[in-house]
Amino acid sequence: MLDLRPVGYVVGLLVAMLGAAMVLPMLVDLVEGIGHWQVFAECALITTLTGGVMALSCSNGVRQGLTIQQTFLLTTGVWLALPLFGALPFYFGATEARYVDAFFEAMSGLTTTGSTVFSGLDTLPKGLLLWRGILQWLGGIGIIVVAMVFLPELRVGGMQIFRTESFDTFGKILPRATEIATRISVIYVALTLICALCYLGAGMGAFDAIVHAMTTIATGGFANYDASFAAFDPAVSYVATLFMLLAALPFVRFVQLSAGTARPMLRDTQIHAFLATALVIVFLIAGWNLWQQKTIDEGAVRAAAFNAVSLMTGTGYANADYMQWGSFAIAVLFFTGLIGGCAGSTACSIKIFRYQLLFASIRSQLQKTRSPHGIFTPRYAGRPVGEDVLNSVMSFFVFFTVTLGLLSVALAMTGLDFTTSVSGAATALANVGPGFGDHIGPSGNFAGLNDTAKWLLAAAMLIGRLELMAVYVMFTVQFWRA
Repeated sequence: MLDLRPVGYVVGLLVAMLGAAMVLPMLVDLVEGIGHWQVFAECALITTLTGGVMALSCSNGVRQGLTIQQTFLLTTGVWLALPLFGALPFYFGATEARYVDAFFEAMSGLTTTGSTVFSGLDTLPKGLLLWRGILQWLGGIGIIVVAMVFLPELRVGGMQIFRTESFDTFGKILPRATEIATRISVIYVALTLICALCYLGAGMGAFDAIVHAMTTIATGGFANYDASFAAFDPAVSYVATLFMLLAALPFVRFVQLSAGTARPMLRDTQIHAFLATALVIVFLIAGWNLWQQKTIDEGAVRAAAFNAVSLMTGTGYANADYMQWGSFAIAVLFFTGLIGGCAGSTACSIKIFRYQLLFASIRSQLQKTRSPHGIFTPRYAGRPVGEDVLNSVMSFFVFFTVTLGLLSVALAMTGLDFTTSVSGAATALANVGPGFGDHIGPSGNFAGLNDTAKWLLAAAMLIGRLELMAVYVMFTVQFWRA
């Protein structure tokens, strides 16, 4: 019989930690001298007590390590439980949001999607703005640990190719997760602090610098203003572009770099492919903008670089309305959001390494077609790729495409137009943030969507963030019979 107590114990602890994190925005509102701090005090009490009671009630079932079943349930359960409680400050706070909107915002934050249903961000209490940043920051470090510890062990979407880089965690998931999380946390905090200092140097205020540093390193995209990064000086956009790129690199490489070993980062083919792809896309968009304007304009290049990197990494910031750039730019940016960053980073979407494996497989098949009797083995980073990895990657692409299609149809059935349905499905499943069109584009938000569409998009954010199969497997009969 499946023992859920180890799962409940970890979920309870994390929920309690989320409640403790609510103290920070409470203190900010208290210092600001507004009564809104009471909302965070109440939500912190509810969340901490609930999580604590859950952990205590399940503590007698804790064992060394987790089974595969328990690991799947834990991975999904955490990302479902945390938004349930993370939504409380939005529900009870100054936004006075209905729970569907509050849950949507919390899920968007923790999955680092960056889609928002809130307008008037400029006038919200600082505590709520900080809470949005904290949700994304916690979600960012959480997904790194999941991507480096759990997903390789679960053989999800070809992630098993990174098992050796994930410190060989098999059979010792929880103890090793603690060790990995400690190393990653140091790098994550350090990058956040450096980013905040750079934002300060570029002209941001202290509070904005801290919040935007959190959402930048998390590649989340929540901003403190309705205008997003259009509200800041041009220098800020350059800083953001740099740190979005850094946050989309594998964090295990930063750990190795901090230990004095730069060779793995310099030789990582995934990093090479990611940076090269980003450079090509920026060149295409910038060239298009300059050709449209018939003049050399630094602002056009800056906007192209910022928005292209923002969409590719899944951050979702905007400093211009790219819907006005023409159909070519819109088409390129749409597919840019489906590329993603590197595995083991806070970036989202399909990920660069899967495209590398896909093209390696295609190349091998073409060679076999030309020379039927030859032996051609797909290779990644100079190493032969196993059949299980290729099958996993191909399955991921199929599941992603089918899910995208079905979700688009489901959204259209709720009454949304074609552009909103397709781009909404893509941006939620790929955890990008802004969509395309008049409603959910860079100049709009998701507030105007119907409730059914919001629930569907929230579910898509969860599924996409956990690499699809980690969630889908739990809907099979074989999973519960194992």
